Amino acid sequence: MRFPSISEITTTSVIQVPVSASVETALSLMLESNHRSIIVNDETCYRVFSATDILGMIEKGLALSIPLNKLTLPKVPIIKTNMNILDTLDYLNNSVEQCCVLDENDTFLGIITHTDIISNIDPDTLIENYRLRDFLKLGKRMKWTTKDVIIANLIPDMTKGSFDNLIIVEEMRPIGIFTTKDVMKLIQSGKNTNVPISAYMSTPVDVIHEDTSIKSALEFIREKHYKRIITVDDNNQLVGTIAQKELITLAYSSWTKLMKDYQSKLIEINDLLKHKKDEYASLAFTDSLTGLYNRHKFIELFHSSFRLMQQRQNSLSTILIDIDHFKKVNDSFGHNVGDNTLSKIAEFLLEKLRETDIICRWGGEEFLVLLPATNIEQAQNIAEKLRRKLEQTSFEKVKTLSASFGIAAVTNSDTLEDVINRADHALYLAKHNGRNCVKTQLNLL
Repeated sequence: MRFPSISEITTTSVIQVPVSASVETALSLMLESNHRSIIVNDETCYRVFSATDILGMIEKGLALSIPLNKLTLPKVPIIKTNMNILDTLDYLNNSVEQCCVLDENDTFLGIITHTDIISNIDPDTLIENYRLRDFLKLGKRMKWTTKDVIIANLIPDMTKGSFDNLIIVEEMRPIGIFTTKDVMKLIQSGKNTNVPISAYMSTPVDVIHEDTSIKSALEFIREKHYKRIITVDDNNQLVGTIAQKELITLAYSSWTKLMKDYQSKLIEINDLLKHKKDEYASLAFTDSLTGLYNRHKFIELFHSSFRLMQQRQNSLSTILIDIDHFKKVNDSFGHNVGDNTLSKIAEFLLEKLRETDIICRWGGEEFLVLLPATNIEQAQNIAEKLRRKLEQTSFEKVKTLSASFGIAAVTNSDTLEDVINRADHALYLAKHNGRNCVKTQLNLL
């Protein structure tokens, strides 16, 4: 087995626009090339302009004729061709979807995306008895709707980055999909969005069964060139989605195992492994931005805590925390300040909660806390204290923040999915109640 070099997997046919170009020009090029984003050359750096930026402009009433340099666009990380593919995971393991590649003369060569990495993963290196259903709970919670929902009513949530695609169902069977790319097409053509989503959804939908192996899922996503997989059960009813990025994470875990099992075949990266062994071990269990546990580790710790709860016949509770209006932080101060604020919130939670409590960054601005030996009333008190103290805490540049809290107790008959669903519903009630409050969900109706 050999790890591919950066130059071997770089996509060189990349469309760029100068930062002086108009949004309208960028949008046309994106649609012509069937891309959701485009690289913007800003002379001293490279930036990315995406479908989400277009939706944000529409929400703010900005004209498509304005130049790109009037927008605050995130920088794209730069890697060199002499680096190792493992170095790209340091970037692509987070929210970044692409890296710009420069050659030895610092000349732009192309980009590397999740797709490029997936296309170069050897399926035989994966553990073949793993099935998609084993990992669906790790994925981003899917968004689904019915065919009669009006498109214009969905755009605000898509603009906020809450989701970039919608699965349209009928009796919970997938019948269509609608993405930010579809919204871009509607905007460019000037078509009416006050119509049901069924008018512009893509149909039929390619789905695969939840019992499909990871190897087969990789082959499917390569063949179809999809960003995500939609899975169904024996009754063809929607089970969940899993993205390219999560398949990469699984493949990366398999690579780590191979490093140990086939050391003699990995001589070419031995020097790199000596320096990065501890770092990769940490990456497997922690969120790289906040240092908190990631979802993979949380699921492992939940099951061990669940068994301990059953053995000792004591209580176990969860708190799902969502920072209110966090998108405004990124919009007003930039993503660097947003990332720094999330790190400070993680420090706040570690300081205020007990050493026995398990804290995870669940995704974006959401945090999930597992409270051992804690009943629902105690969890409510803990959450309320956190809410008040967070409201009184000052963050650099951002100043004050608030959060919404959803609480759920764990019962002996629960799965993790049951608990998360109840906590998520309680969080929804907290947001619906005006945010900055604590809500509890005993049973999911």
